[in-house]
Amino acid sequence: MKITLDTRFNGSLGPITLGEAVQQLKSRDLACTVAADVLEQKITIFSDCVERGFTPLRSEIMAAYYVAERDATAEAFDRGLITRGELETKQAALVRQLLS
Repeated sequence: MKITLDTRFNGSLGPITLGEAVQQLKSRDLACTVAADVLEQKITIFSDCVERGFTPLRSEIMAAYYVAERDATAEAFDRGLITRGELETKQAALVRQLLS
């Protein structure tokens, strides 16, 4: 079975599609715990992964991993722990890993 954003599953409030669940996440004000841009990027990555056929759990893990690695790399660069070249190499590797 191919999982898409149209795939229906039973949520806590009854049947829902993955696409509807994503829209509900977007519509909630989660800025108090998660920055809006981080949430938007994570939702985008999650949606892309689901559309490519990954399970929702794997998509969530991939999105969380990507955001965490990207942020950790940016922080390492900001603190002077890695060079700009290393930052760019790590960012390119993350994109390749996500798209493979």
